[in-house]
Amino acid sequence: MSEQDVIYKTDALIAEDIDAYLDAHQHKTILRFITCGSVDDGKSTLIGRLLYDSKMIFEDQLDALQADSKKVGTQGQDIDFALLVDGLAAEREQGITIDVAYRFFNTEKRKFIVADCPGHEQYTRNMVTGASTADLAVILIDARKGVLVQTRRHSYLCHLIGIKNLVLAVNKMDLIGYDQAKYDEIVADYAEFARSIGIESFTAMPISGFEGDNITTRSENTPWYTGPTLVEHLETVEVLSSVDAEKPFRMPVQWVNRPNLDFRGFSGLIATGAVKPGDEVRVLPSGKTSTVTRVVTLDGDLDEAVAGQSVTLCFADEIDCSRGNVIAAADNPPQAADQFEATLVWLNDEAMHVGRAYWLKLGTQMVSVTVQQPKYAINVNDAGGPGSHLAVKTLELNAIGVAEIMTDKPIVFETYDESRSLGGFILIDKLSNATVAAGIINFSLRRAQNVHWQPTDITRADHALMKNQTPKVLWFTGLSGAGKSTIANEVEKQLAVMNRHTFLLDGDNVRHGLNKDLGFTEADRIENIRRVGEVAKLMADAGLIVLTAFISPFRAEREMVRKMLPEGEFVEIFVDTPLAVAEARDVKGLYKKARSGELKNFTGIDSPYEEPVSPEIHLNAADLRPEEAAELIIRKLLPLK
Repeated sequence: MSEQDVIYKTDALIAEDIDAYLDAHQHKTILRFITCGSVDDGKSTLIGRLLYDSKMIFEDQLDALQADSKKVGTQGQDIDFALLVDGLAAEREQGITIDVAYRFFNTEKRKFIVADCPGHEQYTRNMVTGASTADLAVILIDARKGVLVQTRRHSYLCHLIGIKNLVLAVNKMDLIGYDQAKYDEIVADYAEFARSIGIESFTAMPISGFEGDNITTRSENTPWYTGPTLVEHLETVEVLSSVDAEKPFRMPVQWVNRPNLDFRGFSGLIATGAVKPGDEVRVLPSGKTSTVTRVVTLDGDLDEAVAGQSVTLCFADEIDCSRGNVIAAADNPPQAADQFEATLVWLNDEAMHVGRAYWLKLGTQMVSVTVQQPKYAINVNDAGGPGSHLAVKTLELNAIGVAEIMTDKPIVFETYDESRSLGGFILIDKLSNATVAAGIINFSLRRAQNVHWQPTDITRADHALMKNQTPKVLWFTGLSGAGKSTIANEVEKQLAVMNRHTFLLDGDNVRHGLNKDLGFTEADRIENIRRVGEVAKLMADAGLIVLTAFISPFRAEREMVRKMLPEGEFVEIFVDTPLAVAEARDVKGLYKKARSGELKNFTGIDSPYEEPVSPEIHLNAADLRPEEAAELIIRKLLPLK
């Protein structure tokens, strides 16, 4: 392979001083940007053109591209630049982008990492992924079609994620004869929409990704356009890292660096600001302060480190600091709270479960979080207009909504406008570990600042000691008619004979009072169990042995209650009765109503029951009398003290 196949451009500097050239190349700034927009607007073709014109294609790649263009291309015998980016077989077969494709190229002035984002609505989640780290977005519009729904959706998401630099690239100008009037009409239409959602400015330009108009060189076909070419604009726009460097110092701790007894440091990526030896810093959420003594890297100590650099900080004092903490400027620290208003982009095929506990990952912090019913969903087709807010009970795939969220402990944060690193988060399903949503923090709720935990003198341990027993929550779960209430009642009777202090929470009884406002939708069932879990926890704190008899059909909610209690205090008892046996009993006539369609969302008929995977006690209840089942449970629980 020839030298010119590897090096994109030769110039006098390379010939005269290769070391100087490499040093200059190493210190170029990096711009991360995305291409987005609707289907077939030419995103992949544009990136292919950028790679081709910047000489970032090797000779063998060019040969393969020419062969593929003839075989599966969409441009006849001409080169199909989109094939440089669309590498998946499904993408080539359908002529669409499915996954985010990242490509690197550079010019004399700057390096670039570009993410080609899919235009199809069903792959919006991939677009959000690509946009999350971008400094700039190139929003493409097919000049023949104008502003479309997905153009609006992607523009709104870019604005939501905080991308300030937007390029409106009106593509395929060659297919409309470089018509200036049509171009001006599209730009005016987009400008009206942009103003409605709060986009203050954007740079518009007429281009042709296929023909190369206004990509790297000014096109003679658009003499009426006097703005920069796309590459000229990309080379001069301000990058995010330079903006972040001007903000107060923040560094989420990724790990404690302790290679030997003589060294202890705290490693992480600086999110914003700068730090140097001698700076006073504060560790959050504890609030402990110290002084930075060293800024350590693999290449040696630094006099100063700035946003975007990964470093290890050493302190003058031995203060507690661990993964998930945030090191910040002592005189200007971020906040900590546990209740927020957030904007969510739902990324999962399964709709959001209101009240269900998810993992929230913000920077290096990982906490449990519950999401309340959305205040509203955003209608991107009328964003900023009278119909921009839609009343919804949940969020479906690709929906954007605003909701209140509550974490199980305070997290260190800043609003997303102040910091992407401390204001942006993802939600993770606790069972599947799938990322289900991306979100941004709008603000903390005032009630989170007004409500504080009140310490009491009589502790949890004191309550248990007075009752001479170890608190437990015996969680009976199974189908309706499985025998949960009957067996739980028998267990409580036997515990009473043993002078144990107990309380039985029964599903039907609780719905007469505490949960009388809840129905039987999936969201209501989740809230039903959350409330019962909180009550059971309070009773366990009082030193009681709590028995609960609830269908509790979903594993996630049973696991949520388990996490509320100390290790070993939650005992899951699976009352395993076959559906046919439970239905044959049908003491309350519920199965009959469910089969006839009179009763909706009935577990085992038209609503699922998720069996426990590894319960502490598994009862084959169809083969046991209630007294036998109770004796078996008591034996497994002994000693109860």
